[in-house]
Amino acid sequence: MLIDNFVILFLASAPWLLLGLLIAGLIQVFVPTATMSKQLGKEGIGSAVKAAFIGAPLPLCSCGVIPAALGLRKAGASKSATTSFLVATPETGVDSVTMSYALLGPFMAIIRPITAITSAIVAGALVGKDDFVPQQSPAKSGGCCSGKNKNKPIEKPLTLRAKLRQSVNYSVTDMLSGTAMWLLIGLFFAALVQTYVPDDFLSQWGSGLIAMVVMVIISIPMYICATASTPIAAGLLLSGVAPGAVLVFMMAGPATNVATLGVVGKELGKRAVVAYLVGVIGTAMLFGWLTDTLVATYGFEVAPQIGHEHEVLPQWLVLGSGILLALLMLRNLMMKYFPTFLSLDKAPH
Repeated sequence: MLIDNFVILFLASAPWLLLGLLIAGLIQVFVPTATMSKQLGKEGIGSAVKAAFIGAPLPLCSCGVIPAALGLRKAGASKSATTSFLVATPETGVDSVTMSYALLGPFMAIIRPITAITSAIVAGALVGKDDFVPQQSPAKSGGCCSGKNKNKPIEKPLTLRAKLRQSVNYSVTDMLSGTAMWLLIGLFFAALVQTYVPDDFLSQWGSGLIAMVVMVIISIPMYICATASTPIAAGLLLSGVAPGAVLVFMMAGPATNVATLGVVGKELGKRAVVAYLVGVIGTAMLFGWLTDTLVATYGFEVAPQIGHEHEVLPQWLVLGSGILLALLMLRNLMMKYFPTFLSLDKAPH
């Protein structure tokens, strides 16, 4: 029964995860990092808003967002923008939104990114003004217009076909390698809960403020990405936990791990840590209450979509996506332990 439930969850998630990975690769290749840094250098809430909307679709987990955010910071991004980026990016992404739609339904797929963006803006605004001034390299002779460089060969830009190939390679190699383990752990946890946990076990404290506080306490020590937190959320819903408390878990889990908080404290200061926690936890609990209120008032359906994937996608697509995802995971495992294994980026262009 446990294996059956795990397979059902894996197949239901596979098409949406593959779609999210593809979109992630397109964003990675077609959105220049230099453009991001240029837009995030100013202080104030405007920069925080930009950073939140830039970071929200990026499918980076807690470990992946740290170097990306530090790179933006060193390139001149303000404290508020860096904090906002750190919050929005791990809390949601194109892959986790598609996964939310598949496993939790359309309402949670909408409220989740809204909550993430709002919490990021709140955290960035709470940081306040920035005293950081990026160091600029002094002008050197022999610049781009000097005689020494006038005969320097110009790199040929990548063709559209090459960029698309690069996008796919990034999606099925870098992105999938970074999320596969936690995804499988999350799916296994959801299947475990569905199989062995009685429906009324968690329902006794599954709603209200206490439930949200419990979700925060549970999520802080976890080191999990937004995508992998989704099947765990489905398992919590199956156990009777209210949608609002589940939303709190999906916000706090990916964004409040010890590693991220340590980097925030070291690079941005203690004030940023407080703002970070207030932005994530406070906003998550507020939207958790709002979610429960909307569900109770207007009857929005928030329920695990386990076993109903055939109602959304044809069975052949679900099965084919599951097989493809499993083969890609196996390929990455082989490449990790056998480096000479065939890699897409080594294939002839």
